Amino acid sequence: MAKKYLVIVESPAKVKTIKKFLGDNYTVTASNGHIRDLPKSTMGVDVENDFEPKYITIRGKGDKLAELKRYVKKADVVYLATDPDREGEAISWHLAKALKLDDDKMERITFNEITKNAVKESLKHSRKIDMNLVDAQQARRVLDRMVGYSISPLLWKKVKRGLSAGRVQSVALRIICDREAEINAFIEKEYWTLDAVLETSAKKEFSAKLCVPATGLGGIESKEDLDKIIKDVKKGNFLVSDVKKSERAKKPPLPFTTSTMQQEASKQLNFATSKTMRVAQQLYEGVDIKGQGTVALITYLRTDSTRIADEALNMVNAYIENEYGKDYLLTGENAGKKQGKIQDAHEAIRPTDVTITPDMVKNDLPRDLYRLYKLIWQRFVASRMENAKYDTISVKISAGSQTFNASSSELKFDGFLSVYNADAEEKDKSGKVLSSLKAGDKLKLVKLDEKQHFTQPPAHYTEASLVRTLEELGIGRPSTYAPTIATIIARRYVTKEEKNLFVTEIGEAVNEIMKTAFPSIIDADFTATMEGLLDSVSVGECKWKSIIENFYPDLESAVKEAEEKLEKIEIHDEETDVICENCGRKMVIKYGPNGKFLACPGFPECRNTKTYLEKIGVTCPKCGKDVVIRRSKKGRRYYGCESNPECDFMSWSKPIEKKCPVCGKYMVEKGKKHVCSDPSCGYVEDANSEK
Repeated sequence: MAKKYLVIVESPAKVKTIKKFLGDNYTVTASNGHIRDLPKSTMGVDVENDFEPKYITIRGKGDKLAELKRYVKKADVVYLATDPDREGEAISWHLAKALKLDDDKMERITFNEITKNAVKESLKHSRKIDMNLVDAQQARRVLDRMVGYSISPLLWKKVKRGLSAGRVQSVALRIICDREAEINAFIEKEYWTLDAVLETSAKKEFSAKLCVPATGLGGIESKEDLDKIIKDVKKGNFLVSDVKKSERAKKPPLPFTTSTMQQEASKQLNFATSKTMRVAQQLYEGVDIKGQGTVALITYLRTDSTRIADEALNMVNAYIENEYGKDYLLTGENAGKKQGKIQDAHEAIRPTDVTITPDMVKNDLPRDLYRLYKLIWQRFVASRMENAKYDTISVKISAGSQTFNASSSELKFDGFLSVYNADAEEKDKSGKVLSSLKAGDKLKLVKLDEKQHFTQPPAHYTEASLVRTLEELGIGRPSTYAPTIATIIARRYVTKEEKNLFVTEIGEAVNEIMKTAFPSIIDADFTATMEGLLDSVSVGECKWKSIIENFYPDLESAVKEAEEKLEKIEIHDEETDVICENCGRKMVIKYGPNGKFLACPGFPECRNTKTYLEKIGVTCPKCGKDVVIRRSKKGRRYYGCESNPECDFMSWSKPIEKKCPVCGKYMVEKGKKHVCSDPSCGYVEDANSEK
């Protein structure tokens, strides 16, 4: 009698895809993710007994567990086929424990892509559960639980219920807060640029830029300096002093990792990181393709490696040679910068079959799935194509004691750009004009084009740039970027306007408490070091409980100290002079999801609430009434007139009462400086100078 096999995967969506690859003696079913976890009601870690975790069956999973047990009884061999990462390994271990599987009946299989070959090969190379990977995941889960369940109650007491702290989310919040502080303290500086529109002897015009010494600003610092330069330039003739012709190569991009996929999907498709992962998950698990059934279109989506399997490499090389020609095929390796902290457990994200082009599946895929698949497919194919090559010309022109530069580049071989052009470049039309020039040619000045500029503050973080920063700092892993960002947005610590992330009032309050009481928890270096230790556990170089043993005593003492110290700065309901029109009580200030609001202290008998407008002690520059702190619809703070909408005054920076001594306009706070609100005035003074 033929043996009966049971294959347990995580997601029901994979069942259909895998079932068609296996024979009738195989049953494929799904666990629907985790079966066991730490309890929600308590920390679930026995700190008195060697930090042993207390796992329970997740509420609502009892029926699923019973169903799996029925399948197990009928099977001779059980294959645990959960995702090929640490969390997947842990889910397999939990399944083995919950189903009480014997070692001789249980096998672990993993595949980086859900294709017939990959699944069949995995069955040939089954193994036992890798406890190093399980322990690395246990360590992460226990660390996160300890931080969350130790610090979150403190935040409930000091700020409001429902807030949370997390080992990675708190660091991400601090990174955003630090950038916000940089932006708020930034002082604009004036600078000027000068272009010369010149004419050749053949009456052809082109533009050249003035070369200026590096000032950090990218130009000339004042109009007075510019006028001196213009005077100098107009004294002499414009002469071509040097012409250089060369070739420039632009390298193809590397195939996608989780981080780079999230960044490009944000930039090109305007996807949030969570949406990118949700859509990629569907492409990985399988979609219905007409005439083919359920097909998995991409490889595993959580990876920090750009490695490509030999089979896939041979397939894409053959495809490029066949479709584009041998000249387009990259010779040698496409090597990127060496980065530390890469696990390299999986390949890069790529199509499972490069011959399934985006156009072939366009009609079968929903719009979002098609767009992401196209991006992944194009990036992968481009990564194995030749450099794009440009002819470049650089011309130096002397005028008085000044030097101008004109340059041009013209694409002569498109290479990988024929498939993937993420940064579309405008066609340069000056190449022919510049190529006709030679040293010693005299040029006619048509006009000088002078422009005033102001330096710009650092950009607000977007989801994409935050992911890039977290990756560069070694904080979190491919599987954690999206949930980390989703959490701080869901908690309303951070709000998203267009693509930019802004800190809310609640976010500022939480970050201040974390900085004061738990500086190591939100220290980027500490968090990155912890990630390194977790990596050590995954390869058997470190015992997971050793990490917990070293971490917990410091956390426990910090929580106790914070309980005592922060008791003095507990946020009470502050009473105001605003009278509740329903019951006559003085209204108090409360914290809500979007910050402060006024509420009647008679709740629940009286449920009256009002918008809270906090005065900053400054009169409105337009109408003379009070300036108050306001919030945008998404929680971003700004300063406006109390009589809005009658008066439309608003400022993102905090105004002060003092007027600018140079132009008379209102001034604002910028870190430790007071600055004129009109950047063209440019007046700056120390905040502690005499008012």
